[in-house]
Amino acid sequence: MLRIKGARVLCPDSGMDQVMDILLEGGKVAAMGNGLPEQEGETVIDARGLCAAPGLVDVHVHFRDPGQTHKETIQSGAEAAKKGGFTTVITMANTKPPVDNVETLQYVLEEGKKTGIHVLPAACITKGMAGKELTDLEALCQAGAAGFTDDGIPLLDSGLCRKAMEWGEKLQKPLSFHEEDPAFIGENGINRGKASERLGIFGSPAVAEDSLVARDCMLALDTGAKVNIQHISSKNAVAMVRLAKSLGAHVTAEVTPHHFTLTEEAVAQHGAMAKMNPPLRTEEDRQALIQGLKDGTIDMIATDHAPHTQEEKGTEPLWKAPSGIIGLETALALGITELVEKGHLTLVQLMEKMSLAPARLYGLDAGYLAAGGPADLVLFDPCESWEVTEEALGSRSKNTPFLGRHVTGRVKYTICQGKVVYAHQG
Repeated sequence: MLRIKGARVLCPDSGMDQVMDILLEGGKVAAMGNGLPEQEGETVIDARGLCAAPGLVDVHVHFRDPGQTHKETIQSGAEAAKKGGFTTVITMANTKPPVDNVETLQYVLEEGKKTGIHVLPAACITKGMAGKELTDLEALCQAGAAGFTDDGIPLLDSGLCRKAMEWGEKLQKPLSFHEEDPAFIGENGINRGKASERLGIFGSPAVAEDSLVARDCMLALDTGAKVNIQHISSKNAVAMVRLAKSLGAHVTAEVTPHHFTLTEEAVAQHGAMAKMNPPLRTEEDRQALIQGLKDGTIDMIATDHAPHTQEEKGTEPLWKAPSGIIGLETALALGITELVEKGHLTLVQLMEKMSLAPARLYGLDAGYLAAGGPADLVLFDPCESWEVTEEALGSRSKNTPFLGRHVTGRVKYTICQGKVVYAHQG
C-alpha cells in the first residue's frame, strides 16, 4: 500500500481542493481523507506542499514509432510523458507505416504495455492517410483503436469526411481533425502576417484553418458524430466551435500550450523551433484561445508532442524545416505559468483541461480522484520555478522554443496504476 501524505488534493470532477491523505492499493484509490489509520508495511510519500491531481491525459502525441525511431520511440515518448505528469496518452496514426491496419495498431498497443503508462493508439481515418478511401474503421475499433484521425494531413474530401463521421457515430468513437486547407497556404508553419512578411514568404493564413473548422462543425451537427478540432489556433475558429456547441453539435476543441503562450513573434527569436502546423498566430488570436479556455469553448489542453532531430530543424530556409515541437515535459508548467498565475484558470480548472475533459472525450476511466477510482496521479509543486534544459527533457528529440525559459510548476511524482513511474531527482 502507498500513502500519499498531506497533499493538496485537486479533483476536477468533484471540484475538490483540500489537504488530505490518499491511500493506493491494487491499482486503485483505496481511501482518501484525514486521520486514515496507518497500514502495516505501507510506503509513504511526504506530499506536504505538493498538489495531488489525476494523472494527466494527452489526446495528441506523436511517438514516431514505427518508422522514425531516430526521433522518438514509444518508450522514449512515454518517458517524456512521465516527466510531464501524464499517465495516459493518445498516439497519432501518422507513423511509417501508418496505423491504418490492425497489425500496426497491435504493435503500438503491445509496445505501449511495456511503458508503465497507458499508451492508446488512434487509427487512421483513410488508407495510407491519402484521403481517398476509408480504412476498416470497424475492424480497427474492435482491435483497440481509441479513436480515428489523419492528423498531419487535412481530410479535404467533404463527402468522405461525412462518411467517416457517420461511422464514428455508429462506433461511438471520436474523430479528430487537422484543419488546414492547403489551397490557401503558400508555406506552412509560418503565420501569414508579420512573421511571413519578415521572411518574404506568403505563409499560412488563418482562413486555411477557419474554412475546414466551419465545414467540420456543420458536418458534426448534421451527423451527430463526436468531432474533435485539433490544435485550434485562430480567433475565428474558436468562434465557430462556440457557435457549433450552442447549436448542439458534439464538437470539442483542443489547444496546445505553445499556441496559448507564444505568438508569431517567436519565429524571429527561435526560427524553426517555433514552426508548427497550424502556425503561431497573433496576440489577438492568443487572447481568443485563452478566452475559449475560460468560457469552455476549448475543452482541453493537448501537447501535439512532435519530435524532430536537430538536423531536421536546422534545414534552411527555415520554412522548409519540418513543423512541430515537443511538449509533454513542459505542458503542466506552461499551464500554471500562463493560465493559473495570470488568473485565467484555477488549478482545479487547469486539471479539468488536462485530465478530466480529455478522458471524457475518449470515454476513459480517468481524470478524477475518488475511493475505488484508478490510482493514476501526478504530484507537483505549483510554486517551484525551474529552467527548461535539455537535461529536463525525457524525449529523444529536443526541439522546443522553451529551452532556457523559466517556468513555474514542477512534477515531482507520476504514479500509474498505483506504481511510481517517475520521481524527480534533485
